[in-house]
Amino acid sequence: MKIALPDTQGRLADYTLTGTPVAQAVLPANPARIVYSAAHVVADPFTASDPSGRAAVDWDRTMAFRRYLAGLGLGIAEAMDTAQRGMGLDWPGALELIRRTKAELPEALVGNGCGTDHLDPSDARTLDDVIRAYLEQVEAIQAVGGRIVLMASRALARVATCPEDYLHVYGKVLSACDQPVILHWLGEMFDPALAGYWGGSDFDATLETVLAVIEQNLARVDGIKMSLLDKDKEITLRRRLPAGVKMYTGDDFNYPELIEGDDQGFSHALLGIFDPLAPAAAYAVNRLAEGDRAGFRTALDPTVPLARTIFRAPTQYYKTGVVFLAWLNGFQDHFIMLNGHQAMRPLPYFTEVFRRSDACGLLRDPELAVRRMKALLAVHGA
Repeated sequence: MKIALPDTQGRLADYTLTGTPVAQAVLPANPARIVYSAAHVVADPFTASDPSGRAAVDWDRTMAFRRYLAGLGLGIAEAMDTAQRGMGLDWPGALELIRRTKAELPEALVGNGCGTDHLDPSDARTLDDVIRAYLEQVEAIQAVGGRIVLMASRALARVATCPEDYLHVYGKVLSACDQPVILHWLGEMFDPALAGYWGGSDFDATLETVLAVIEQNLARVDGIKMSLLDKDKEITLRRRLPAGVKMYTGDDFNYPELIEGDDQGFSHALLGIFDPLAPAAAYAVNRLAEGDRAGFRTALDPTVPLARTIFRAPTQYYKTGVVFLAWLNGFQDHFIMLNGHQAMRPLPYFTEVFRRSDACGLLRDPELAVRRMKALLAVHGA
């Protein structure tokens, strides 16, 4: 099967598809690694609202995708940045998403993003403002029986002046959580407003602050998701975590090595890239359970070039690539995103994602993917 794809000058050349769809597998109840897929949302393309207005979500397709993830045995990281949290999906929309997922998949493994995004950072004046905002979301999520992923706060990054401020705020918030939570260390490459989080820019110093937060609230911390796209930093923290506290990799560049681990430990996974890579993730982790480390790497290593393309700088626009693949693979009928984010990447990005998805077997129905790619090319005049 062929498709003519343009280069950056618009010159067309035939590309022949070669990929074989990845093998199917379902994770068991107790997998070798805990795997959360941070899931995207499907926009309603027929809304009369402007893209800059209130998010309009296609709830049927959004929930169908979550049923698909749960059917593979994957956990769902709900209402996180992959769902355009803070980049199109506001707190009321996030809470509705959390409620619907809990109602439709009550037995699924779900962690729900809890932050302060209903508080405009410019309106935050004190640490107490941030604490109140966090606690409002904690209460709402726990009221529906949801477990929490404690997201980084733009408002806290704005008002905090030292590491002790982070210790104070996290201590207050964690004391209100009724189940152990997953903390989230999100780097500024994902959200520039989080620059200086944990009270500084020096990794060694901020590492000590994070460890202090965990150690002072040990009974209320299940683990930490680290999204710095730096495997050495993740391994450094992983080796210093207290016993029983899990590392969940959020490194969308180096996940095969980090999940496989070494003789001193391994990372579980909470990854945005495991939205489009869901079948490969399920198959690979099943290989680990069989003791087949080589099979695990054979399944996941070929997906890394695709992940690095999707998450290339500016990294915060990776959601565009995630939703593009969901459209190519038939999980939705359109390529429209909240806040108009389908326009946040150029055409060569999409052609590269198409090629790399084919190369690692992540086009479920190549004929459908080709038809839809041709439709996108036509919109661009190619």
